[in-house]
Amino acid sequence: MNTKSHTQTHEAAKMTISTAAKSSFRLFLFITLFTITTSESDSDRVAELLTLQSQSQSGVIHLNDHLISRFITSSKPPRSFSLLIFFDAVQLHDKSELRLKDLRAEFAALASSYITNNKDTPSESKLFFCDIEFKESQSTFALFAVNALPHIRLVGPSAKSLKDDSLQMDAGDFSRLAESMSEFIESKTQLTVGPIHRPSIVSKKQLMFILAALLICSPFIVKKVLAGETLLHDSKVWLAGAVFVYFFSVSGAMHNIIRKMPMFLEDRNDPSKLIFFYQGSGAQLGAEGFAVGFLYTIVGLLLAFVTHLLVRVRDRTAQRLVMIAALFVSFWAVKKVVFLDNWKTGYGIHAYWPSSWK
Repeated sequence: MNTKSHTQTHEAAKMTISTAAKSSFRLFLFITLFTITTSESDSDRVAELLTLQSQSQSGVIHLNDHLISRFITSSKPPRSFSLLIFFDAVQLHDKSELRLKDLRAEFAALASSYITNNKDTPSESKLFFCDIEFKESQSTFALFAVNALPHIRLVGPSAKSLKDDSLQMDAGDFSRLAESMSEFIESKTQLTVGPIHRPSIVSKKQLMFILAALLICSPFIVKKVLAGETLLHDSKVWLAGAVFVYFFSVSGAMHNIIRKMPMFLEDRNDPSKLIFFYQGSGAQLGAEGFAVGFLYTIVGLLLAFVTHLLVRVRDRTAQRLVMIAALFVSFWAVKKVVFLDNWKTGYGIHAYWPSSWK
């Protein structure tokens, strides 16, 4: 009996150990299959992103609500890639103060430069550039809590909440367009973007045509130069050029070109009205700069007229009358500029008379 009982106990222990071993093996197999499945799904997403990227001319992937769910919300972090998303709205492209079209073009240049500089490297599949349009994907805009444009966000590999875990690019991060966007990426992802490659203004065919035309015309150009019959030998052209440079300098045209300032804005309270003068020291519209430049140019031309031409007039009475008129117009022009500066900034300019005159 003791021997039989001992045998039954031994067999029961063996069955228990076998059952535990099978359970452990099943658990190990499940974990392994889950890991392989997760890895394969992440690699499938990366492969799909690379395919979509190759189908885009600039390398920017156009997303919608379905693709956002596919690549971000339905994929559990950590992911092996990051997404830099440009939020766009076609109906706002005509708002020149938002500069959406210009920023979108710089974003495309940034994307193509990153792809070119990181081709056939591990970084190629670490970052993807995407855009998303408001009318097509309003729910995604709500998930990111985007309520103003321009807006660019970086969704990192470990991001869970689109609103809280993604990083928003500040206005200062795209103030210098693609270059400052590149600095934002490198500081947040530790990836290297490399130099920005912008498309050439002149194509190779156009350049070859221009060079051929110059070679054909060069004998005639040399002949005109030697004979002194070019525009560069005309004093009137130099005079007009000097006036243009003066106007260009005092009107703030360089500021308008660099900042891409619009000529005017629409009045938000009344869209039928246009704003030509912007109150505030932080901005200057194109029409405002041209108006100030025109007033300054009047003063400069009158000064040149008085010092170079009026002194040659022999009639003293005519000299005095023209001088008084020139001083009056100059005073009026400077007064308008001072008034505009006071209206924009709130700072006033006061005259200080000698104490002996009081």
